Amino acid sequence: MVNGRTVLGRFPAGGPRGSWPAEEFARARRLEGLPAEVVMDLATDTFLVIVRGHDSAD
Repeated sequence: MVNGRTVLGRFPAGGPRGSWPAEEFARARRLEGLPAEVVMDLATDTFLVIVRGHDSAD
């Protein structure tokens, strides 16, 4: 966890489908009950699927 966020997945921004893979992954996590969201990491040019303030050691 970094800055109160847990990264669940990373997806390249330059992919042919843009953010869709990240959005689909986040939607699947939300269906599992996690409050997942997609954010852009400009430093690495990737879409991150994160959960804010979630402790993965539950």
